[in-house]
Amino acid sequence: MAELGKLNLLRVARQATPGYYLEGGDLGDILLPFKLAPSGIDVGSEVNVFLHRDSEDRLLATTERPKAMVGEFAALRVVSVTPGLGAFLDWGLAKDLLLPFREMDVRVQQGDRVVAYVFLDEKSDRILATTRLRDHVSKEVPAYVVGHPVNLLIARETPLGFMALIEHQHLGLLYRSPLSQHVEPGEEVQGYIAAIRPDGKIDLTLESSGAHRVLTLSEQILEALQASGGRLTLDDDSSPEEIRARFAASKKAFKQAIGALYRQRQIRLTKPGIELLK
Repeated sequence: MAELGKLNLLRVARQATPGYYLEGGDLGDILLPFKLAPSGIDVGSEVNVFLHRDSEDRLLATTERPKAMVGEFAALRVVSVTPGLGAFLDWGLAKDLLLPFREMDVRVQQGDRVVAYVFLDEKSDRILATTRLRDHVSKEVPAYVVGHPVNLLIARETPLGFMALIEHQHLGLLYRSPLSQHVEPGEEVQGYIAAIRPDGKIDLTLESSGAHRVLTLSEQILEALQASGGRLTLDDDSSPEEIRARFAASKKAFKQAIGALYRQRQIRLTKPGIELLK
């Protein structure tokens, strides 16, 4: 059966004024316009095509290849933003790809480069994009080890650094302070696994020499303070669940870390919370 949003090898059923009609099984005959057809084909020929919908929502075949197909991630440029609808992304075909507002984790503007996942919406049967990457990355436990080189696609900036897509399968975090080079959303770079936390979160680095250096809990707390304007609501009276959810650490380890920072005069205890000293 032919699949929308993917490559299909289809047989030419007939030729008509607008182009060739391909056998699409349950989808019926699908038009391949002459201008998008390869030379030398005829009735009975098989042709490898990508299936999508045109501006009038009609099924259409093309020999052009989009920058991403259904089930894939890609960095795409925002062509325009339409109020009440969403953003349109350049994915390499004549009809731009819609990124609905409901599928945005952060608002985008014309000219932005965003990392998006392409999917087939079951309700509308339309090909759409989403930047809610966490919903579509692999749920399997990663098999990476510390120091392992990986391909990264920088997804977006966060208060702590940059979220990156690892091998188009998992998400990880590049912390801002140790970055040795400038990176931007949509950029592809080589990185290394710096740490895999007990909760499954992955820390990344761009330096092979620093791949085995894991940020201490004290350093993580300082990073979090800097990212949140100098103050955190957590302190030694916070519940173990709150502390583990934020830092993947035990309450005992957290109390020891903030105690050390207090003695070093890097923080003050505000009860509730802690505050970074200038």
